[in-house]
Amino acid sequence: MIEGLEPYSEYRAAGLPWLPTIPRHWSVVRAKSVLRSVDVRSKTGEEELLTVSSERGVVPRRTASVTMFKAESYVGHKLCWPDDLVINSLWAWGRGLGVAREHGIISTAYGVYRRRDPNELHSGYLHELVRSTPFQWELQVRSKGIWISRLQLTDASFLDAPLPVPPPDEQAAIVRFLDHADRRIRRYIRAKEKLIKLLEEQKQTIIHQAVTRGLDPGVPKKESGIPWIGGVPQHWRISRVKGEFASLNARRVPLSSTERGKMTLRRYDYYGASGIIDKVDDFIFDDELLLIAEDGANLVLRNLPLAIVARGRFWVNNHAHILKPRRGNLDFLACMMESIDYSPWITGAAQPKLTKDRLMSVQLAVPPAAEQDAIMAAVGLRTSHLRSSLAVAKNEVDLLRELRTRLIADVVTGQLDVRAATAALPDEPTDDEPIDDPDEPLDDDLDADGDAPEDEDA
Repeated sequence: MIEGLEPYSEYRAAGLPWLPTIPRHWSVVRAKSVLRSVDVRSKTGEEELLTVSSERGVVPRRTASVTMFKAESYVGHKLCWPDDLVINSLWAWGRGLGVAREHGIISTAYGVYRRRDPNELHSGYLHELVRSTPFQWELQVRSKGIWISRLQLTDASFLDAPLPVPPPDEQAAIVRFLDHADRRIRRYIRAKEKLIKLLEEQKQTIIHQAVTRGLDPGVPKKESGIPWIGGVPQHWRISRVKGEFASLNARRVPLSSTERGKMTLRRYDYYGASGIIDKVDDFIFDDELLLIAEDGANLVLRNLPLAIVARGRFWVNNHAHILKPRRGNLDFLACMMESIDYSPWITGAAQPKLTKDRLMSVQLAVPPAAEQDAIMAAVGLRTSHLRSSLAVAKNEVDLLRELRTRLIADVVTGQLDVRAATAALPDEPTDDEPIDDPDEPLDDDLDADGDAPEDEDA
C-alpha cells in the first residue's frame, strides 16, 4: 500500500509554520480565493439533522452518540449540501469540521463554505486537508478566545487561512489513493476489533462466572432470589448495594467546561459517567472508591464499563454515583457491580437514568472477604492469556490508526508522491461494510447546538 512511495523530485518554500516546503508545481492560496461562506436557513426544519464528529466528520445525527437534547424546532437553522465544508466554529481546533456528504440541517453555530469552482478544488481533497494533523495548527491559531473550551473560528479568520493546492488531476489522484488506503486500513481495524470483542466477551464470561458463582462448582447452593443470579453458594450473604456501600453523592461537584477551561495545572483526573473526561487543578476525593454511571446511553448499550475504580486524588461530577465499600475487596466489588444487568432499574428512554434510590436497592450476593480475594486471584490467572492477547490486539489497532493519520498528513501536504501508485490501483468494488471504526468513543460526537460532549454537566 505505501511501499515504494517517495517524495516529489522538486520542492519550493511554502512559507508556512506547519508546512515548510511543498512540491514545486503546487500552489498556496488563501481559502477565500477558492471558498465562499454561505448561509441558507431551513424554512420547515424537516431536513435531515446533521452533526459534526471529530472522528467521522459531518454525519446524520441519528447515527451519532450525541448526548444533548434536540431542539423543539429547527426552523431557521442553517442548511448545508453535499460537498459543502462544515465547521463547528467553537470546536474547529478540536477537529470539529468536515465536508458534508448529504443535504441537511446543522447548527447556527456552524460555518458553511462552498467551493467557488468545483473543477479547481476537489471536495475530497479539501476534506482530508482541513482534517489533517498539520492543518490543525492553522485552525488552533486562528480560533480566538479566552479559554480553550470557548475558542471560536470566525468566517473571516478561516477564509484568510492558507491552503496548499495541487493541480486538479493530482487532487483526484490523492483522493483515490487515500480512499483505497483508508478502506484497507479500516478492514484491518475491523478484523482486530472483532477479535478484541471476542476476547473481551471470553474474559467477561470468566469474571461473571467467578463473581456470581464462586470458584468451587461443587459447593452447596441456595436460591438467591435474585433473578439475574439464580443459585449461589450457600454461605454467601444476600444483601443490597446500600448494605455493601455508602453513597458519597452529596460530595459531588460538577465543573462546567468553561470553569475547566480556566484551569492551568490540570494534574487530577476529572470523572464523569463514562470515566475520566478531563484533568483539573484540584481534587475533592483522596480515597479508593467505586464510580457507577448515573445517566447516559451507556447504561443501556454497555459499550464502556459502568463500574469504575478510582484511586488516589480525583474529582467527580454529578453524572457518576460515588460508592465507598463498607468492607471487602474493591476490585471484586467492581467486577460484581459491572456484572449486573441494570435494565430493571433504569428509567427514561431519551436519556436513560439510574437514580441513587434505585441503585442502592439493587440486590447482591456477596461472598466473605477472604473468598473475594481468592476469586480475584483466580480470575487474574484465568484471564492472563486473554489480557495479553487484548493488549497486543489493541496496540495493533493504535498503530494502524497512527499509520492512517501519518499517511494522510504526508500525502495531502505533498511529502509523498502518490501519482504512480494511484495509476496502478485496481478497480475496487464498493465496500458495503460500515467504514467507521466500531470502537470510536461514544462521547466523541459534537452536538448540533455547538457544544462539545464534555459539556455534560447538568
